[in-house]
Amino acid sequence: MDIRVLKYFLETARESSMTRAADKLCVSQPTMSKQLKDLENELGVKLFTRSNYSIKLTEAGLILKDRAEDIVNLVEKTISEFKNLEDFSTGDIYVGAAESDLIKYFAEAVKDLQKRFPKIRCNIYSGNKIDVCEKLDKGLLDFAIVTNFLDLSKYNHLKMPSYDTWGVIMRKSDPLAKKKIIKYDDLSERPLICSRQWLEQDVSQWFGEKAKKVNIVATYNLAFNASVMVKAGIGYALIYDKLVDTSNDSELTFRPLKSAPKSEMFVIWRKNQTFSHVAKLLLDELSLRFKA
Repeated sequence: MDIRVLKYFLETARESSMTRAADKLCVSQPTMSKQLKDLENELGVKLFTRSNYSIKLTEAGLILKDRAEDIVNLVEKTISEFKNLEDFSTGDIYVGAAESDLIKYFAEAVKDLQKRFPKIRCNIYSGNKIDVCEKLDKGLLDFAIVTNFLDLSKYNHLKMPSYDTWGVIMRKSDPLAKKKIIKYDDLSERPLICSRQWLEQDVSQWFGEKAKKVNIVATYNLAFNASVMVKAGIGYALIYDKLVDTSNDSELTFRPLKSAPKSEMFVIWRKNQTFSHVAKLLLDELSLRFKA
């Protein structure tokens, strides 16, 4: 399986057109068509369904798309590391991070490192802890930044200072906004907007026996999208503080949730991991700032 052909496949999937993909990659359409047909023959499956106007991925094509993206990214990451093997002052660092105000501590470490080594580039992939840990385990990331609601025994880690506060985002005009602190009973039967990760792992822990009566009307994985749904009047968003604009000019406000578990953040990496030079430089910088 040729990496070049996988790139042809991915571009065709993105464009839903072999002609547009060929133009974008400066390859003749017949050449691309033959290469993709050979790929289908090699795998023994159809990857596309073709019509006069577009190309769609089959179920097998969707599976290959996920695999191909990981393979191509890992190859490109490896090539980049070898290009900069002899130069300690330049290169790419790959980090996966959940949404959190505590990322500012990590950003400060990167900023100070780049003052000394301006050619170092930090590439951030945003996602929940399941997404980022999967990429970390595959070697696609050097580090991941995750909450304490994770089994850390399989990783090395550093603990960030401070913690995130859980609460509720609502419109300032909402009667519930008159309360300074929100209790679980205040949310009973109210329409809630929750992160998919929280829904899968924390709802029972927080609400106990009342979890079955929790009225979840929407889920999100990006805080901004959750705030848009709150503005539209869909419900109340359970969210970390400082991720959504609640300034004087905003129509939204944040209220802390009483007795909600505190969320600490950790920088994690695989045990026995071999770092690139620049990733090791960042680890040294982080180790000076955070506790093991």
